[in-house]
Amino acid sequence: MSARKTARRTCAPALVLAISLYALTAEAARNDRPSRAPVKGCAWEQRADATIGLDAWVQRCDFGSRKIDFVFVGKSLAVRFSDGGAPDPVVDVIDVADGETAQASIKRHFAAHTEPALAARCRLAPYRGTRQLAGVQRYTFVPNAAYRKELRAQRDPNEVGDPPCGDWGEAPDGIQYFEVRPANPVRKILFVRVGQDEPLFDEKTLRVITSQRAPAAK
Repeated sequence: MSARKTARRTCAPALVLAISLYALTAEAARNDRPSRAPVKGCAWEQRADATIGLDAWVQRCDFGSRKIDFVFVGKSLAVRFSDGGAPDPVVDVIDVADGETAQASIKRHFAAHTEPALAARCRLAPYRGTRQLAGVQRYTFVPNAAYRKELRAQRDPNEVGDPPCGDWGEAPDGIQYFEVRPANPVRKILFVRVGQDEPLFDEKTLRVITSQRAPAAK
C-alpha cells in the first residue's frame, strides 16, 4: 500500500472527528442563550435531562390565574399548565437504532405510530415551513402524488382539514417536524411540535446531549 493511501486512511477518521467536534461546538454556542426575548410575564430557564438526551431553553410564566412551566415526561419535554390536565408533549426524543440512518429511524417511528394503510400513502420529505438552521435537517410526511390528488378533489376551501398523514405528518393548522443533526454523534432525532404561534420553548436552540454534556440547571 502506498504512503499516500495510508495517509488518507489515517486522516479520514480524524477529519470526521474534527467535523463532529466543530458541529458540537457550534451547536453548544447556539444553545448558550435563547434566540428571542421572553413573553411578558415569563422568564427563560435552561432545562436538560441527560437520560432523555435533550437540552432546551423554556419559559416559566406567571400570568396570575395561570402559571406555565415545562417538565420532562417519559422521553419528551412537555408544557404544563396550572389550570390544565396532564402536561402536553412538545418535543419527543427518539433513539436511532444501531446501523440505522436517521431517515430510516424517522420512517420506522412513523410506521409504528400510523395506521398502515395511511402510512403507505405518505412519503418522507424535507420540511419547508420554517427557516433552515445550519447543521439541522427537518423532515415531515406528506401525501404521495395519488393521495394528494384525491385530497385536492375532496377539499372544502372553507374548512381546515385533518392532518393528511396523521399525527406524525404535516399539520395543516400548525408547525411540526422531525429534526436531525447529521454531524452530531449523539444518535437521537427529535419530533418538534411548534404549533400555531411562537412557542414558549425555543425551537431554534434545542440540543441533543449525552450525560457527559448535560449542563447544570440555570
